[in-house]
Amino acid sequence: MYKQDNDKLYRYLFQNRAVRGEWVRLNDTFTETLNTHHYPIAVQNLLGEMLVATSLLTATMKFEGTITVQIQGDGPLKLAVVNGNEQQQLRALARVEGEVAETATLHEMIGNGVLVISIIPTDGERYQGVIGLDKPTIRECLEDYFMRSEQLQTHLVIRTGEYEGTAVAGGMLLQIMPDGTGTPEDFEHLATLTETVKDEELFGLTAEELLYRLYHEEHVQVYEPQNTEFKCGCSRERSGNAILLLPTEEIEEMLAEKNGVIDMQCECCGTQYFFDKKAIEEFKEEADKLNQLGL
Repeated sequence: MYKQDNDKLYRYLFQNRAVRGEWVRLNDTFTETLNTHHYPIAVQNLLGEMLVATSLLTATMKFEGTITVQIQGDGPLKLAVVNGNEQQQLRALARVEGEVAETATLHEMIGNGVLVISIIPTDGERYQGVIGLDKPTIRECLEDYFMRSEQLQTHLVIRTGEYEGTAVAGGMLLQIMPDGTGTPEDFEHLATLTETVKDEELFGLTAEELLYRLYHEEHVQVYEPQNTEFKCGCSRERSGNAILLLPTEEIEEMLAEKNGVIDMQCECCGTQYFFDKKAIEEFKEEADKLNQLGL
């Protein structure tokens, strides 16, 4: 495996076709997401698909901010959520209640559910799109989302699996340029070429080799890659402030039940934070100071 292109996202442009593309391969980003959890295989693969999709979506953003891709349903997989930002920092979480077969389909896992995409710019208005999960795959649901919400022809390839003994996820995105200069014929031609990509090519080749194999008759301009990484946003401060949201009586009961120490574990990365009565009082004093200052 060419490690120099692991955990990287490449953007590229077809100079004579008015179509843009992206390619991403998630190795450590994917495995670190799974390290502290024991999800069923089908759920692991779905999270891998969602990580790839979120990475590709954030790469289309022209602003600083985050994108959250979330699935909610009434099946054994109650929730699957991935969050990413313009720096390609990704995190994921799933909640499973019940048995999920290794070969379970999206609808067998989710039941009746929806796909929610939340776009939250650092500066600007939040946007949220809700998509019915009426397609058999995440890929097809997202392609339909782009056509309905942005009227942009979009083609996605999303794959997950194992390569050289390691869990890996990768994918490609093609999108017609939004300026209206691209033609459906050019887009369909490139989408047909992209769909021929094999797993061993997607997971094992460098970006340069992959793009040449797929598009060797095209003029492709490739831009500098961007690193991807798993990064959880949890902190001791956030956990402490979360405790303060509870009624004082409940905090005291928890301290009494747990030998004077409240243990909070991040669902996303598994990091544990411990708070005794003194630590909680210090957080409360700091919060009171900020409230007095109007912050």
